[in-house]
Amino acid sequence: MPVTVLSCADYERMAWKNGAGSTLEVAAAPVGSGLPDFYWRVSIADVEAEGPFSLFPGVDRVLTLVDGPSMILAVDGTDYRLTPATPFAFPGESTVSCRLPAGPIRGINVMTRRGRAAASVTVLDVETHRDITVHPGETLLTLALSGQLALSVSELAPVALERLDAVCLGEPGGSIRMQGSGTIAEIRIEHQFTDC
Repeated sequence: MPVTVLSCADYERMAWKNGAGSTLEVAAAPVGSGLPDFYWRVSIADVEAEGPFSLFPGVDRVLTLVDGPSMILAVDGTDYRLTPATPFAFPGESTVSCRLPAGPIRGINVMTRRGRAAASVTVLDVETHRDITVHPGETLLTLALSGQLALSVSELAPVALERLDAVCLGEPGGSIRMQGSGTIAEIRIEHQFTDC
């Protein structure tokens, strides 16, 4: 069971496709892929100014606020108010712009290329521990959002997680335990390939 701990301190900062901001790349597949050819991509976006989002035709997106009280997204002319810990899905080819009524925000951005992968994002509380299972045919990324959390796998000593550290669990499936107290984002990516 391949389990990888990804440290927030090691995430690569990359410019947005439209050059209007930057993002920290958590993980992507295939390994080494860029914006034109990823199957899926998870990043942490810092949105510091109002304006348009990049276009990603053929890509589905899920955005989840982790810092900042709110953001208003205009998607194809309709406004949606995003609040923390509530994932919001929208098509990458839509015309999207944002307003920041309370200042800059930070969000988890999950992108999947249609026909290659699909993603779901759930924000969960951990009280003492939570067991998480990944199924064949999917990759699971678990991001530590708040609190004091540690990864526990089999007989190995628990590994403390800093805020926004991620645990990646891929094929052939298996389980991990998150110990402690806090909040996590569980990102499940369904696909037809293996990596991580």
